Parts: sequence; C-alpha cells; structure tokens
Amino acid sequence: MGQIMEAIFCVAYLVVTPIFGVLILKSTKRGARLFAVMTLVLVGGDAFHLIPRIIAAITGNENAVALGFGTLVTSFTMTIFYVLLFYFICTLSRVQNSNFWRNIIVFLAITRIVLLCFPQNDWFSENAPLAWGIYRNIPFVAIGVIIVILLYKYLSMHKDFKFAWLAVALSFVFYLPVVLFAKDIPAVGMFMLPKTVCYVWLVIMGYNFSKRKLRR
Repeated sequence: MGQIMEAIFCVAYLVVTPIFGVLILKSTKRGARLFAVMTLVLVGGDAFHLIPRIIAAITGNENAVALGFGTLVTSFTMTIFYVLLFYFICTLSRVQNSNFWRNIIVFLAITRIVLLCFPQNDWFSENAPLAWGIYRNIPFVAIGVIIVILLYKYLSMHKDFKFAWLAVALSFVFYLPVVLFAKDIPAVGMFMLPKTVCYVWLVIMGYNFSKRKLRR
C-alpha cells in the first residue's frame, strides 16, 4: 500500500509541477522566466528517476539500470537547478561579492558533475558504493549551504520568498539521511517524499511571485 501511495504522489508531482512551470513562463515579470526554467529543469530531471520508481511500485520489479540512470540524470539536473537558483537570487537582489559566490558555486557544480562521471559510482548496480554517494554529494551540500545563506540574507524580506531558505534547508535535511542510510534501511527512502514537497513549496512561491503585480 505504501508503494502505491508513493506512486500516486510521484505521478501528481510530475503532472502538477510542470503546469506551474508553464504558467510561470508566461509571466513577463523580471526573473519569472528564469524561475520557470528552473522549475522545468527540476521536474524534467526528476522524471528520469521517478518514472522507474513508479513502474517498480506498480509492478513490484525494480530495474537497477533504469533507476541508476535516472538517479544520474537527476543528480546532474539538480546541480544545474541550484546554479540557476543562484542567478535567480542575483536577479531579485544585489548580492554582495556576487562574482565571488558565482565562481565558488560554478566550481562546486563542475566538481560535482565530474564526480558524477566517475565509473566508480557504479550507477547501474544494485550495490552502488556508499562512499561515492558521499563523495559526489559533498560539493552538492556545499552549494546548498551557500544557497540557503544567500536566500536568507537577500530574499527573507521578500514577500513571496521569505521562506525559500527554509524550503531549501529542509530539502537537504530530508535528503541526507537517504544518501547515508537508505541502502541499509530502505524505509529511510521515504524521506524523499517530504524532500519533494519542499521543492513543490518553492515552486509555489515562484508561481505566487509571477502572478503578483508588485515585486516586493
């Protein structure tokens, strides 16, 4: 029953989230189209990971290759998502030392993408090494910490994005136990559901922003 509920949740996410993305894309507000691209990158990448999980939940048969490939694609697109989120923050606010932060985030993003490409990740195996799951997530978590700090510092007073920092922070709080413990304790994998809810919350913030007449 739990797997079926997870499948229903994932289908709803994959159907509803791109609709928000398209609606945001129609806005002419400064920064809205960038947020729309972020949203579509987010859900487009997640689809590669979630569709095999939906199929596995319905059929009871997991395809390690499909799941591994989906995780690889999602890991790549999530990295791009956070780079775009940095530029979105810069669009809405004058970030001090923005060139410095941009260089740090781009460096961390490239480092993560390079780590994703190492064959030692063993993406298509059911017994992928935990160590490499940790290695490739170190730069990703570093990006997340920087983004949370910047969101709190520059957008916490924004009417639509005052809780954006919290949504991102919580997404990592739910994500890290999955990386560290899901292999030995499969039930921990359910933390991916509230993690996804955090991203939907962020997307809704972007939608409200795109529809509001005043920027602040």
